[in-house]
Amino acid sequence: MYENLSFKITHTDSSSWARCGLLKTPHGTLETPNFIFCATKGAMKSLTTQQVKEAGADIILCNTYHLFLQPGGGFVQKHGGLHKMLNWNGPMLTDSGGFQIFSFGHGGISAELKGTSNQARPKTLLKIDETGATFRSYVDGQVRVLTPEASIKTQCQLGADIILALDECAPIRADKSYNERSMNLSHRWELRCLGEFKKYDTSMQALYGVIQGGVYEDLRKLSAEFVRSNDFFGQAIGGSLGKSKAHMHEIIRLTCQHIDKQRPTHLLGIGGMSDIINGIAGGIDTFDCVHPMRLARHGGALLEPQHCDGKEFINIKNSKFSGDLSPIQENCSCYCCKNFTKAYIHYLFKAKELLGGQLLAIHNTAFMSNFLKEIRAAIKAGAFGSIMKRWNIVAP
Repeated sequence: MYENLSFKITHTDSSSWARCGLLKTPHGTLETPNFIFCATKGAMKSLTTQQVKEAGADIILCNTYHLFLQPGGGFVQKHGGLHKMLNWNGPMLTDSGGFQIFSFGHGGISAELKGTSNQARPKTLLKIDETGATFRSYVDGQVRVLTPEASIKTQCQLGADIILALDECAPIRADKSYNERSMNLSHRWELRCLGEFKKYDTSMQALYGVIQGGVYEDLRKLSAEFVRSNDFFGQAIGGSLGKSKAHMHEIIRLTCQHIDKQRPTHLLGIGGMSDIINGIAGGIDTFDCVHPMRLARHGGALLEPQHCDGKEFINIKNSKFSGDLSPIQENCSCYCCKNFTKAYIHYLFKAKELLGGQLLAIHNTAFMSNFLKEIRAAIKAGAFGSIMKRWNIVAP
C-alpha cells in the first residue's frame, strides 16, 4: 500500500518535539508543519480554489459527511474526483464524517462548553451502534446510515490524497467508562475501514487512523498504540481535548508521547495560532480548522496579538476602523492588503457587501500560510525556541 505516498522528516528542533517534513502525495509534496484550509462541502467559502492558491494555501480539506449526503460520492467520481471538480491540483484531505455525527447529535463543541447543547438545533443523530451511525439527513429528512465501509467507499470515490478512518467523537460531558466504550468501538470501526480500504487502489491514497480516548491519558495511550500497531499511513488526534486551552495542550502533549513519530500526525479541528505553535512543539505536522474563513465572514482579520490587544485578530466592524486608511497588515503582500484599507473593508461590512468577507478570507488565508511558513523556517534555522518564547509556549 501507499506506493505513491511517503513521509520524510527533514529537520528536528533541539528545544522541543517540533520537526519539518516532506509529505509526498500524488498531487504534490507538502512541506510540514502546515495548515489545511476547509472547503467543507466541496467549495471554499467565498473564494475560488485559484484565489486560495494565490493566497499561499498548499492543501485543502473536504468533508465526507456532507458530500456523502449531497451530491454523493458517485457524482464526484463522475467529475474525475474532487481535484478536478474543484479545480485544485494540490494535496487534499477528506475527514471521515465522525465529527459531524457528533456535532449533529450533541450540538457541537462550543455548545457543550457553554452548557447549551440541549438547546441547540434539532438533533439528527438517531443512534450509534456497531453497524455505524444512523441519522436523519439534514438535506431531505431521510434516515441514512454511515458505516465504516460507506465512509471509506465515499472517500475513495472523492479521491483525496489523505483520508481518515471513521470514529466516534465522544461528548465532553461523557465519563471515562463511556469514553472507553467509545474508543473501543472506534477501534473496531477503524479496523473495518482498513479492511475496506484494501479493496481499492491503495497506492494513490493514504489512510490515517484516529486516536481517541477523551481527556484520559491511559485511554489516549491505548488508542495511540492501537493506531501504531496497524497498517495506517498516518495518525490523527481527535475527540474531546478538555474544557480549557491548558488542558487541551496537556492532552495533546501526553498523546504525542505514544504515537509513531515516523508517521505524519494530524490534529483535527484546531486553528488558533497559539494552539498551532503548542501542537507543533509537541510533534504535530498538520492542522485543520474552519476558523480563518469563519472569522473572515464575521469581520475578523488575523493578526499577531501585539497588534490587536492580546487577541489573535481584529474585528474590522469596530467603529474605530471607519477612518483607518492603512491596510489590515502593513507588511502583508496579499491582494487584500496591497489594494484596500481598513476603512474601506469596514464600510463593506456596514453596507453588507459580500466583498468585505471575501477580502478578509484572502488575507486570513495568506496570514495563516505565511505564519506556518515562518514556523518552518524557524525550525530549519534552529530558532523555533524564539517563537515559543514570543508566544509564551513552554517546551515539552
